Amino acid sequence: MSEYIIELSKYCICGLMILYTLSCFAALPYAASGQKHWIYVIQNLLMFAVQIVCFVDLVLVTREIEYLFLFAFVEIFLLVAVTLVPLIYEKCNRQLLNNICMLMGIGLMMVSRLSYAKAIKQYVIVLISLMISLLIPFLFTRIRFLKKMTWLYAALGIGLLGAVLILGELTHGANITIEIGGMAFQPSEFVKILFLFFLAGALWEDTSFWRVALTAVLAGLHVIILVLSTDLGGALIFFIAYVLVVFVATRNYLYLLAGAIGGSAAAVAAYQLFAHVRVRVLAWQDPWSYIDNQGYHITQSLFAIGSGSWFGMGLLKGNPNVIPYVSADFIFSSICEELGVIFGVCLILVCVNCFITIMMIALKINDRFYQLIVYGIGAMYIFQIFLTVGGGIKFIPLTGVTLPFISYGGSSVMTTMMMFFIIQGIFIRLQQEGVKHSGKADRR
Repeated sequence: MSEYIIELSKYCICGLMILYTLSCFAALPYAASGQKHWIYVIQNLLMFAVQIVCFVDLVLVTREIEYLFLFAFVEIFLLVAVTLVPLIYEKCNRQLLNNICMLMGIGLMMVSRLSYAKAIKQYVIVLISLMISLLIPFLFTRIRFLKKMTWLYAALGIGLLGAVLILGELTHGANITIEIGGMAFQPSEFVKILFLFFLAGALWEDTSFWRVALTAVLAGLHVIILVLSTDLGGALIFFIAYVLVVFVATRNYLYLLAGAIGGSAAAVAAYQLFAHVRVRVLAWQDPWSYIDNQGYHITQSLFAIGSGSWFGMGLLKGNPNVIPYVSADFIFSSICEELGVIFGVCLILVCVNCFITIMMIALKINDRFYQLIVYGIGAMYIFQIFLTVGGGIKFIPLTGVTLPFISYGGSSVMTTMMMFFIIQGIFIRLQQEGVKHSGKADRR
C-alpha cells in the first residue's frame, strides 16, 4: 500500500507546486499594494500541503521516526512565520513572506532528506535568522540616520573582507570562512548588505562622474579582495550589483556598457590567472571527456536531473549524494532528480516571482536611497539564482554559490532572510507614509 502512496505522491507534490506557482503570478497585481487578499490564504494552505506530502513520503520510505521530529519543526517554523510576522507587522508584504516560507520549507525538507545532522544545524540557524530579521522592519520605521553612514558602510565592508583574506580558512579552495566559537561564518555574505547600503548612500543624491568614479574605486576594493580570496562567485555578484545600481541611479547606458566591457575583461583575466577557473571552463565545455575528474561534478548533476524526468523518482528513490557538495552547490539538481523537472521549473518561477515583486516595490518607492537598496537586493538575488541554477544545468561554468533560502549554509540563509526583511521594512515604511499622505489629503 505504501508503494502506491509513494508513487501517487510524486504527482501530488508536483501538482501542488504548480498550483502554488500559478497563485504567485495571479497575486502579482496585489503584490506591491499591501492590500489583503484571499489568495494568500490559498498559498499558505498549498505550502503546508507540500510539506505534509513530502514528509509523509520520507517516513513511509525510511520508516524512521526522526523525520516526524523534523517535520514538526518545519511546520512550526512555517506556522510561526506566516502568522507572527503579519501579526506584528500588519502592513508587511504577504507575497514576499509566503514565497520566503515556501522556498525555506522546500530547502529544509530537502536538506533533511540529504543529511539529518546538517538539517538540525540548518534549523537552528533558520530560527536565529527569523528572530534577528523580525527586528529589522521595526528598526527601519524608526531609524533616520542610515543615509549618513555611507563611508562607514564601505570601511566596514572592506575591513571584514580584508580580515577574511588574512585570517580566513580555506573552504573548497577559497578563503571565505572565519570560525568563531566552533561555528564557521562567511563574512562576505553579510558584507553584501553593507555593500548595498554603501552604494545607495553614495549615489542617492549625487550621481556626478566624480562621485561614480569614487564609488567605483571603493566597490573595486571589495571585488579585488574577494578575487584575492579566490571567492570569484562572490566577486561576480558584487560586481554585477555595482553595475546595475549605478545604472539605475544614473540612467546612463554608457556605465552599463563600461560594466559589460570591464566584466568581460575581468573574466578573461581570471581565466588566465586562476587554474581552477580554467578547470571549470574546461568542465563546462566538455564534461564528458573528463567525467572521472574535472567534469565529475557537472556530469553527476546532469545525470541526476535527467534521471528525475518530469515528475521525479520520488523522495529517497534517487541517489543525489553521489554529487559532490550536493546540499550546498547542487541542491537544485537533487530536487529535480527526486521531485521532478516540472517541480524544479516551478521553483525557478517562484524565485522569479520574488524578483518581480521586489522590482514592483522598488518602483513605488519615492526615497531614492531606499529605492536603490531594494533594486540592489533584487539584482543580487536573481543573479545568484542564475549562477547556481545555470552552473548546475551546464548553462554557464560552475561558480560555487548557493541557492538562496534552499541550499545548506547558515550565512547564506541568514543574510538572504535579512535582505528580504529589509525590503519588508522599507515596504512597511512606504505603506505608513502612504497612509499619512492620504490623511493629509483628506483633511484638505
